Amino acid sequence: MRTVRFTAYWLMSMLLPVVAAAQTDLITNIPGRHTTSLDGAWQYIVDPYETGFYDYRYKERKETDREAYWNSDVPDNKTDRKEHGYINKYTLKVPGDWNWQDAKFTYYEGTVWYKKSFNYQKQQAGNKVFLYFGAVNYRADVYLNGKKLGMHKGGFTPFNFEIPDSVLKAQDNFLVVKVDNKRYADEIPTLNTDWWNYGGITRSVQLVELAGAAAIRDYLIQLKPGTSDVVEGWVKLNNSAAHETVTIEIPELKIKKQVTATGNMARVSFSLPAFERWSPETPKLYEVSIATAADHVTEKIGFRSVAVQGEQLLLNGKRIFLRGISIHGEIPQQVRRAYSYADALQLLGWAKELGCNMVRLAHYPHDETMTRLADSLGLLVWSEIPVYWTIDFTSAAVLAKAKEQLHEMITRDRNRASIIIWSVGNETPVTPARTNFMKTLLETARANDPTRLVSAALEVNYQSEKKLRVIDDPLGKYVDVVAFNQYLGWYGGTTPEYCRTAQWATIYKKPLFISETGAEAVGGFHADSLTIFSEEYQEWYYREQVAMLKRMPSNFTGISPWILADFRSPRRNNPRYQEGWNNKGVIDQQGRKKKAFFVLKEYYKEISEK
Repeated sequence: MRTVRFTAYWLMSMLLPVVAAAQTDLITNIPGRHTTSLDGAWQYIVDPYETGFYDYRYKERKETDREAYWNSDVPDNKTDRKEHGYINKYTLKVPGDWNWQDAKFTYYEGTVWYKKSFNYQKQQAGNKVFLYFGAVNYRADVYLNGKKLGMHKGGFTPFNFEIPDSVLKAQDNFLVVKVDNKRYADEIPTLNTDWWNYGGITRSVQLVELAGAAAIRDYLIQLKPGTSDVVEGWVKLNNSAAHETVTIEIPELKIKKQVTATGNMARVSFSLPAFERWSPETPKLYEVSIATAADHVTEKIGFRSVAVQGEQLLLNGKRIFLRGISIHGEIPQQVRRAYSYADALQLLGWAKELGCNMVRLAHYPHDETMTRLADSLGLLVWSEIPVYWTIDFTSAAVLAKAKEQLHEMITRDRNRASIIIWSVGNETPVTPARTNFMKTLLETARANDPTRLVSAALEVNYQSEKKLRVIDDPLGKYVDVVAFNQYLGWYGGTTPEYCRTAQWATIYKKPLFISETGAEAVGGFHADSLTIFSEEYQEWYYREQVAMLKRMPSNFTGISPWILADFRSPRRNNPRYQEGWNNKGVIDQQGRKKKAFFVLKEYYKEISEK
């Protein structure tokens, strides 16, 4: 029996719990902080030529340049020429992508300047104020009162900047964010994706106020791998004094522990008395309190273990089968990015109705409301960064960007019990450069968080006429769970009856997981089962897939079909059946369940009752 061991990675994490990167020194547990929301209507300027950023010689404007769009648009006098302005005639909702808010933005890829005015009075003199963004797609340049706070790349992960006291005013702060969602070959994701490139400030914006000294910035409070009742982790402080005392309490379990910080880090280790483990059946969360003399935060945390033993996946020491579904962060009925609690409740509610105990949040980190609600609902989570298809695997700079997004994803959600797998990518082509690239990301994920498993969705050849299809991608050597995408019966000139003789195996003695499978169907289009794009064809596809799944080898540990709901994609251009939509959802564009939904639901019910 092979047991995954995390000891070395646990030590690495304790020694270096974050990856060095200036703008990713994240504050975590934003819902548990003193915050002021900047959500709502923001004024905007559409700037496809980036005139507000570059002068007429295409040189970046100086910070004091009066024509820079981050500076005031108010003329000093009648003769003061201003060629930009922010007015209430042009506003966008934050959070929210710009594509769904005005028809002129539907296909827009470029720069939009957002502006928000606000007043702010500190709760206490000496406190530090940070500007926190849940996500901005893709590049964000942030300016406050004409001063640049910083720049961030990555469309699905959070970032924050400290606001200097010399910049923040009590009245009439002028906040400007240059948002650019253009695609580039050397970014993550790259030029080519199978989802819509929604632009804008897509998640909430908050002002976060922390104590000036001994503020709690980040922490890990989780079960130590390989144990059943030992909590081991750390608390990272901001500007702590020597020998700062940190108190950790779990009132329901009558636990109160005090530890002394060394520098800005306090190490945490204690045993839990009899407690209820978090699981899909009983998603128990305990209120955990962390305090210093100057700061105090609380958060609901579940305690559970996840491991691989031989060819089996174990949750709390028992084998588990993942009844999953893949999900895009999109609300199909309104054709927009998901961002709210109501959105998360719709998407995860559909997954629960389907009979899922697991969701694959593809192909990027979803809004934090999704992972927090998954904790409460008891849904296991696969969380992924958008290392997708054909990025430049030979570039050290691209690797650095991928590592940064991976770190930001893990930092935000490392205390979520629901997340059991960090994924470092999807359907990447097999080359030595790619395998080294992905191996480095897997090692980075383990170093950042040794309490979870790591994987990636591999691609297989479903065109083969061979009955036995073997997963032998060299990346399988380094993952904890061998996951693969297969569309036997949809792509490669195959039809669903190809599933009847197909068998699957892997050369790696590890759990085997199908991370995608599916076929398109237009909701409400009915025909015989041989008619492609009909609900009946998709239903047939799923019936043949289910029959094949029942013949899978003993290490088969679950499936997350593609996909919960139809979603927008510029690659899907059949004028009759697609019109810019990928219709592989088991729920259609109007939120109606297709016939395949009930085939999958029946299969999951059968499994859960065994």
